[in-house]
Amino acid sequence: MRRTVALYSAAADVTKKGFVLAPDRTGNELSSWIDVAPAEEVLAPDEEVEALVTIAVPRRAEAGERYAVIWAEVAGVDGQNVRNVGRAGIRVYLSVGPGGEPPSGFEIGPLTGKREKDGTPVLTAEVRNTGRRALDLAGELRLTEGPGGLSAGPVKVEAGTLALDGSSTVRVALDRRLPDGPWAAKLDLASGWTKRSATGRVSFGPVPVAATSAVDRSGQVLAGGLTTSGLVLLLFAVHAYRRRARIRQPVEAA
Repeated sequence: MRRTVALYSAAADVTKKGFVLAPDRTGNELSSWIDVAPAEEVLAPDEEVEALVTIAVPRRAEAGERYAVIWAEVAGVDGQNVRNVGRAGIRVYLSVGPGGEPPSGFEIGPLTGKREKDGTPVLTAEVRNTGRRALDLAGELRLTEGPGGLSAGPVKVEAGTLALDGSSTVRVALDRRLPDGPWAAKLDLASGWTKRSATGRVSFGPVPVAATSAVDRSGQVLAGGLTTSGLVLLLFAVHAYRRRARIRQPVEAA
């Protein structure tokens, strides 16, 4: 089935919540500078089209960083009053000012380990944007020198978008079976070519009693179920034996 795909730009912003998309086709200053061609294309299944995006920055534009998104949208109606919309987008970060792009930078605070009530070990670290651009952070966590020489990772880390002068807590949840520690932890984060690392010794604490008792209870339920099943089979065997005994008794001649 052929579908009509609309191509357009819309507003976006970076706040403490991360990269925030404006609803529908809401515009802003940057989206008004963006032209997408073609604006619409009818495509068959698995068919592709290449779009040209042009950003025309006015000569008198004020210095600063601006945000927008380029959308590809497919919309349809279910035959009544509901309009179904599917969109995929590309983020736009545009810095206006003299010379090269503003410097990017961030700091990673101390690494801390803890264990949640359900037994999940979690590593956290505070990250602060020290540059002059919003950052999209991602990276990985490695644990080494654990109990008995154990190691774990790399574990993928998604830190999200960090606004100018903003800070956020990176939280990495790990496997419940991970021992307490101590561990040698190394957290690597990057935004483009800007990279930072932090290391430290962390421990997560013992597995809570509630989590271990839940496992024990499940074992008791399983054992109880097996015992009950065995008892039912035994009673059934006794009943069958008695029935067969009654059938085999000779019938006296009249």
